[in-house]
Amino acid sequence: MLEEIRDEGAATGERYVLNMGPQHPSMHGVLRLRLELIGEEIQEAEAVIGYAHRAHEKMAENRTWPMFLPNTSRVDYLSGMIYNLAYCQAVEKMLEIEVPERAEYIRIIAGELNRISSHLLWLGTYVMDIGGLTPFLYAWDDREQVLNILERITGSRLTYSYGRFGGLTMDVDDVFIKQTQVFLERMKGRLVEYDKLVRQNVIFIKRSEGVGIIDAETCRRYGVTGPNLRAAGVAYDVRKDEPYGIYDRFDFEVPTLTTADSLARYDIRIREIEESLKIVGQALRDLPEGPIMPDKPKKKFKPAAGETYFAVEAARGHFGMYLVSDGSETPFKIKLRTPSFSNLAAMPEVLRKTMVADIIAIVGSIDIVLPEIDR
Repeated sequence: MLEEIRDEGAATGERYVLNMGPQHPSMHGVLRLRLELIGEEIQEAEAVIGYAHRAHEKMAENRTWPMFLPNTSRVDYLSGMIYNLAYCQAVEKMLEIEVPERAEYIRIIAGELNRISSHLLWLGTYVMDIGGLTPFLYAWDDREQVLNILERITGSRLTYSYGRFGGLTMDVDDVFIKQTQVFLERMKGRLVEYDKLVRQNVIFIKRSEGVGIIDAETCRRYGVTGPNLRAAGVAYDVRKDEPYGIYDRFDFEVPTLTTADSLARYDIRIREIEESLKIVGQALRDLPEGPIMPDKPKKKFKPAAGETYFAVEAARGHFGMYLVSDGSETPFKIKLRTPSFSNLAAMPEVLRKTMVADIIAIVGSIDIVLPEIDR
């Protein structure tokens, strides 16, 4: 029936509506796209969200500051470590809590390993979306190695509550360090395999090259950040431009490209994995001895009345937390600035005048995670 409607629409120039999602594997969650088409060309696209709303920001108002810690990694479950540590750093900024040197280095290691695992899951699912199953199995295998490493110090494989205000829950041991070093060497070789298996594959190139252009001006108007922005030639990375923790001690590059298409967004993330490997290697090399929590950790958390904003570079871009305290043990307000929300906002404009078959490649390339949109 759809074939008849599509063919008739193309012949007569009449519009028809096609719903894509929310139950569709390529929507990476429960995103729904309402498409207005003539034939197979998209005339208008509307992103319909709200199918998985869990009210994290409202829940913060009914919990003490420490009680909200587990929520943070569930906002973006693929960047759970980065989000969890970001909340710790935001509260530490409000309370002026000093973090031990060793804990700072371990936070960098854990956060960058989490970034690599997120990019690997994106890589595998993106290539699978447009027809390649084998790279998905490779990426899943590599990601399992990261999860095994992080599980040793956190007890978790997906949603982490590893950070504490002032430090961490558990120290790393020699086994963790050895496992991480082995993974760094393994991953360098695997990137060569991904280049041969994916980047040099003519089908992958044809499906992604020149598709879904998101230029720098479009990024500016919609607040697109992260790899999507850097694929458009803008070298903005919170770790470099607004350094937090001890990122200013590490030598790493902010890769950029200018083609701004789906292929560029793939290339940027591969290069970001390389840079994260460099950061983890430096952190392991310089890891100092010492405690992972302050000598006298606070037991009650009552930030003075006021507000603060703290931002980090998550796997999908600029993640910010706006915290408001009324002087009590419970946050008055926590507002989250999540990258997927802004990145998705550009889709109606980007998808216009493209073909239905290209939707998968375009939406997959921006790497959205619905829980941080429906938060």
